[in-house]
Amino acid sequence: MRLDRFVAKALGVSRKEARKLIRDGRVTIDGKTVTDPSFSVKGGVVALDGKPLETPRKVYLALFKPAGYLSTTERDGPYPSFLELLGESFRGRRLFAAGRLDAPSRGLLIVTDDGQLAHAVTHPKRKVEKEYLVKLDKPFKEELTALRAVEVEGKPVAVKEAELVDEDLLRLVLTEGRYRIIRRLMKALGYEVEDLLRVRVGPVRLEGLKEGTFRPLTEEELELLKREAGIIKGA
Repeated sequence: MRLDRFVAKALGVSRKEARKLIRDGRVTIDGKTVTDPSFSVKGGVVALDGKPLETPRKVYLALFKPAGYLSTTERDGPYPSFLELLGESFRGRRLFAAGRLDAPSRGLLIVTDDGQLAHAVTHPKRKVEKEYLVKLDKPFKEELTALRAVEVEGKPVAVKEAELVDEDLLRLVLTEGRYRIIRRLMKALGYEVEDLLRVRVGPVRLEGLKEGTFRPLTEEELELLKREAGIIKGA
């Protein structure tokens, strides 16, 4: 890892600020001053003004995204990014959502700076389950098997489970996350989605969170999620 990146991550500052600290001679590795921001850190004790620095642990959060927020990291017109719900708690961290929900949809986002996990959770070949409650504009009159027969963009939707909870409320478990896939699936059957709530991603559940709040994943949740995503092998 480049020295400027290491210092930026450890202090939660920008790379520009980190480079200035390094060029000012305030950063040492094993007691020796290093003024080259591109220096490769392969070990040793990195310190600022004599105080050792450590890169922070990766972030793994469960967040209840309300309707009206984007799952992207930038605001788009009237729609704020989910990052605005985190406040200043993670300033300087490059966080993103592992799997998106469109602006009108609500529910669970896995927020992390772990690119490997985010990729694995969203990759269709890993088949990580995502569970939704889908409120329709009218009673659902089709056979549940019809959900697996519909093709969107030339291929069927990966519906693993389907249950009619109420006459106009479905519980769906999918192992894919194509753009607006549930809304497109229901539209193909003649229904509009009035409310879409994601209640689970892999082993991580929305329970216990209020809209707009977040919490760290437990060690057990993280391990189970990594197993389901194929990052950790074995039983």
